Amino acid sequence: MKILQINSVYGIRSTGRIVTAIEKLLDETGFEHCAITGEGDFSDPHVHVMSGRLYQKANILLTRIFGRHGFYNKWATKRALKFIDREKPDLIHLHNLHGHYINAPLLFNYIREKKIPLVWSLHDCWAFTGHCPHFDYIGCEKWKTGCYDCPQQKGYPVSLFFDRSEKNYREKKALFTSVPDIHFVLASKWLQSKVKESFLGNYPSCIIMNGVDTSAFYPRVTNLKEELGLSGKFVIMGIIREFSGPKGGEFFLKLSEMLKEDEYIVLVSLEEKPENIPPNITALPRTDSKEKLAEIYSMADVFVNTTLQETLPTVNTEAICCNTPVVSFDSGGCGETVDETCGILVPRGDAQALYNAVQRVKRGELSMEGLPTRRETLDNGARFCAHIDLYKQILSK
Repeated sequence: MKILQINSVYGIRSTGRIVTAIEKLLDETGFEHCAITGEGDFSDPHVHVMSGRLYQKANILLTRIFGRHGFYNKWATKRALKFIDREKPDLIHLHNLHGHYINAPLLFNYIREKKIPLVWSLHDCWAFTGHCPHFDYIGCEKWKTGCYDCPQQKGYPVSLFFDRSEKNYREKKALFTSVPDIHFVLASKWLQSKVKESFLGNYPSCIIMNGVDTSAFYPRVTNLKEELGLSGKFVIMGIIREFSGPKGGEFFLKLSEMLKEDEYIVLVSLEEKPENIPPNITALPRTDSKEKLAEIYSMADVFVNTTLQETLPTVNTEAICCNTPVVSFDSGGCGETVDETCGILVPRGDAQALYNAVQRVKRGELSMEGLPTRRETLDNGARFCAHIDLYKQILSK
């Protein structure tokens, strides 16, 4: 039996690491596998890259001008369908369909015509909205009945001139519900509740929480504090790109104003210019290295997640696997990753509560005895075995 996985990335970032983790299990259980990815450079003939970076940029430009994300990339998608014809998968496992790499109508019409069983892992809400992958940040509920006048038109996937949310919603609904054999895999109870309220609500679904590669994310002995000149400091770690937006970056600026002299913030992936960064914040570059990221988690005394919208935060579970306690806003599925055994949840958007929770961790008021045990339960081998069971269940029919 052969499983084809389709995702915007392969082997990098959270969804790309999920794809390769499932492939590892497929190898161990005797399944054949292949993959289609939106970007990358791979020599493996069973990994098909949709197109080059220049072609992808052209489709990004089309989205920004015309706002029809997911309806371009016809040439690259036709090439991908030839790859599927060659590989002849028994089941397709779709992950992120968005990402400027594939034409949704061509793909879904092909799946329907070929009658290939489809498993679709939703990592966000893009599949059932007219534009956005998340709506919690602004509290929009138009997706329940039909999108229009999108308040996030200029958010990812950026459309600068035209609001196509109503047309996109109508066509996505018709397209995605035209395939009768879909089983949805959802990473959190929160996301499952949203899917149940959407036009995809009549399809079968199950929850398989994202696992962590515990062979990479484990407590590491590191001298990174010394290298960064932070010896003796209480280090608060975060992962954000900017000091604004739905990831709540502005709350690290608010935290920086509250910190004591022996407290310091280290932010990974921050793209702000150095002159915009307060002196008690150090910015480290983005890394796709699991080993390097695990070293940073292990160096930190607490990991703080300020996200204001989230399906299920992999960063929380990665930190926990490195024995680093987590303080997180109670946004989306965050509450399904953090409890009193490994951290503290605080009300969404409450900066003072965030700082108070950090102080509780610093004072050692939490036992954190559950951290090693939680690491065992978060291992992606144990979590993702459920995917193999699901494949067998579907193919047995």
